[in-house]
Amino acid sequence: MTHPYRLGFAVKVLGAGGLATSDTRRWQSGPHLSRSLELLGPAFDHLERIDVRMFRLSSSTIPYGTHPDLPELHYRRQIDACAEELAALGARARALGLRLSTHPGQYTVINSPDEHLVAKSVADLEQDTALLDALGQGPEAAVVVHVGGLYDDRPSALDRWARAYETLSGSARARLALENDDGPFGVADVLELHRRTGVRIAYDHHHHRTSAASVDLPPAEALRATYATWPDGVRPKVHLSSPRVDLEIAEKRPAGTRRVERVPVTPRLTPHADFIAPWDLVDLLRSAPGPLDVMLEAKAKDLAVAHARAALERLFPDLAAAEDRTRR
Repeated sequence: MTHPYRLGFAVKVLGAGGLATSDTRRWQSGPHLSRSLELLGPAFDHLERIDVRMFRLSSSTIPYGTHPDLPELHYRRQIDACAEELAALGARARALGLRLSTHPGQYTVINSPDEHLVAKSVADLEQDTALLDALGQGPEAAVVVHVGGLYDDRPSALDRWARAYETLSGSARARLALENDDGPFGVADVLELHRRTGVRIAYDHHHHRTSAASVDLPPAEALRATYATWPDGVRPKVHLSSPRVDLEIAEKRPAGTRRVERVPVTPRLTPHADFIAPWDLVDLLRSAPGPLDVMLEAKAKDLAVAHARAALERLFPDLAAAEDRTRR
């Protein structure tokens, strides 16, 4: 059986000549959420034109919102100042049936032994929760985060994550989704944290396939197990990318010489490719136990969505027809 699904992409719009989606100016230039919201208007128009109903907001949508030395830019002050604009843009997103999400960056680590880093990371999650709440997003809108660091002690690292999770507000806990990574914390680890805390799991297909810790769990089984962590009525969200496998040439200078040599470098498996290999998407969709939303983590962004759709229409028309592009 082929289940309905939606395709989305993250942050940058490369089509339509390229569209910025957040205010990335330095603090000296007075960046503000109000400018990000102005930029998101045309971006949402573009999403409507290309029938995309799933989009990840930039982590800089609220610029410097949790910076400890810039209280004038605190996220609550920016959100309060933009209450009307947020309500209007949120209504637009709901009218489009647009599922929004965020994914704080690599420095949001709530399982760190450093209490200051944990406090900053918790603030990042509360900020993104407040943003999605102000946009009037429903329970599908997720703040996706990784477990964090191993710190040479897996049990302690997992314990710290579970303890930090309990310090979050109820709203943040309801928004959070935990992603398996391609490093120390595979699907088994995030499922253990789900068991302990109830956190939803955003399954990353490429991370699972490239994690040495995941070799004993077939991807279809991993998808089914993580799918079941989402509550009834909330469509599970997964991430998909394909490996970048291009040959690269590096320049090296032998010690003691001025000569520069060009050396071929074989690719690592973990970096994301510009586009999605259609068969990777097909494998994921054929394995889905029910309706699914797929965030394409491809460098080509909206162009990768268009490429994936064209490939499915040509090679797998039944799957192409199952994509849910309707407003909900």
